Amino acid sequence: MSRPPAPRRAGRGPSVRARAWATRAPLLPALIFLIAVTQLPFVATLFISLFDWNSLAPDERAFSGLSNYKTVVTDESLRESILTTILLTATVVIVSVVLGLLLALLINRKFMGRGFVRTLLITPFLLVPVSAALMWKHLLYNPEYGLLNGGWAWFTGLFGDSTPAQPDWITDMPLLAVEASLVWQWTPFMMLILLAGLQSQPLDMMEAARLDGAGTWQMFRFLTVPHLRRYLELGTLLGAIYVVQNFDAVFTITAGGLGTANLPYTIYQTFYQAHEYGLASAAGVVVVIGTIVIATFALRVVSSLFSEEASRA
Repeated sequence: MSRPPAPRRAGRGPSVRARAWATRAPLLPALIFLIAVTQLPFVATLFISLFDWNSLAPDERAFSGLSNYKTVVTDESLRESILTTILLTATVVIVSVVLGLLLALLINRKFMGRGFVRTLLITPFLLVPVSAALMWKHLLYNPEYGLLNGGWAWFTGLFGDSTPAQPDWITDMPLLAVEASLVWQWTPFMMLILLAGLQSQPLDMMEAARLDGAGTWQMFRFLTVPHLRRYLELGTLLGAIYVVQNFDAVFTITAGGLGTANLPYTIYQTFYQAHEYGLASAAGVVVVIGTIVIATFALRVVSSLFSEEASRA
């Protein structure tokens, strides 16, 4: 009596590998394009950062090692731009998260015209950054016809002052002027993330707490805030990634003057005005490394959010 053929072990034979490559093949053009657009320029920037290279004297180009990175840390103007970048990013992100949370709590409630209000609140984030900066510079900050001075004149006129002082907002408070425009633009982004967190909150838990006699503040403090922790972290990290690279508002509103030059604007000045390619590349690498560190934390938060949602499902 013949024995039945032994079952074949499941393995990664040629056909399995072929199917795997066939599945990945459509992604190869996108992967190649991504490498060509992002990784190759970064490698070139990293290579240039190791040279003392001024385009006005190309024959004097020489390998300098890590001296450009030392200059980034020790040069006073570059060090001030790093501190300005940190201050600008921290202020904009913290204020945007707080205002975004307040607006998300408002929009999460049902009231007449909620859809229209939500659309108006999202609009600042949809504007082109340069257009938003120009609007703040000319429509609001202009000392002669800006809306801020017009509102200030009307307010002081209520108290009998017919000729109030017309402050020059950009000159008097330059960094605050840039921060205000960025907060206005990024608050809707934070609001959308936190609104998604609020709408994913378990209703049965909230109802049980309400039946147990918990007040509004207690429910917010002990239920809503812990539930929103991941969303707050995600909004903070993503906001920091984008704000730390901001160039449009600084360039448009103050042109980097009056102590508002952040690191991206300083890189622009070093590269296009001083023609110091090596030094500008080193500063750019510092920005990229900082952004990668922040993005790594952001990806971990996103993966944990997806894991939590999958476990609930």
